[in-house]
Amino acid sequence: MTWLWSQPVVLLTLTTLFWAGNTVASKVAVGHISPGLLTFSRWALLSLILPFIYRKQMGTVWPQLQSRWIYVVAMGALGLAAFNLLFYISAHHTTAVNIGILQGSIPIIVLIGAFFLYRTRVTMLQALGATLGLVGVVTVALRGVPSQLADLRLNEGDIMMAGACILYAGYTLGLKSRPDIPGIVLFAYFAIAGSLLSAPVAFLEWWNGSIIWPDRSGWIVIIYVTIFPSFLSQIFFLRSVDLIGPGRSGVFVNLTPIFSALLAVVLLSEAFQFYHAIALTLVVLGLWWARDPASSR
Repeated sequence: MTWLWSQPVVLLTLTTLFWAGNTVASKVAVGHISPGLLTFSRWALLSLILPFIYRKQMGTVWPQLQSRWIYVVAMGALGLAAFNLLFYISAHHTTAVNIGILQGSIPIIVLIGAFFLYRTRVTMLQALGATLGLVGVVTVALRGVPSQLADLRLNEGDIMMAGACILYAGYTLGLKSRPDIPGIVLFAYFAIAGSLLSAPVAFLEWWNGSIIWPDRSGWIVIIYVTIFPSFLSQIFFLRSVDLIGPGRSGVFVNLTPIFSALLAVVLLSEAFQFYHAIALTLVVLGLWWARDPASSR
């Protein structure tokens, strides 16, 4: 474990692999646990784990967060509750390959949002990268057939996933105004907010009879998404940022759509079409060009 803690490349590769595994988990969950219950279970369990580990630090920083409770609630709602709910609902209507590729658009949306909200400087190469990435997303939506623009009927799941990406981009932009406290401690408060805000959706599923209580596969999904993409990925990414900085760490986000596509094909036997290859290439190339120039140093 000591060796691993000093290896940012390994930590970041595992981080993106765990994030990609969430796309597979979202498909496995279909029919085994309902989306609202899965979202609530994920953050409710994490709301028990994180305060148990970081209770002293959470108590120390609480006075700083008391006056910013609206910020904590909004971040928990955007980045955790709403994003994951749409993510898991989209899995009922589209493939894991599509979800993974669309998820790759988040850093590109963040770049565009940062320009309009904070007037962040955007280079010509970054603008080209953002454009390429968005073309890749549109390629997925159109299934590689441009003629569909004349009679556009987008897949419901792809639309939901695109909406989820916009929400998570908003969450990422919101981190710019985060208080000066350790990231994992702040995330613990976000997780508590996420669990409280996703609880009504799970209750609504129970109320209208659409709830699916977890079976064996459902519990495996809950355990995986709680421990790996929610907990370990956060710790690994934060540690990597400490070791090599946010810019170079952010470049590894490029691996997420690649891993998502590979895992979907290998584990779920999903078809990988030619248009997927084109879209994946455009998204990854767009991510690379749209990265922070400082990340290349």
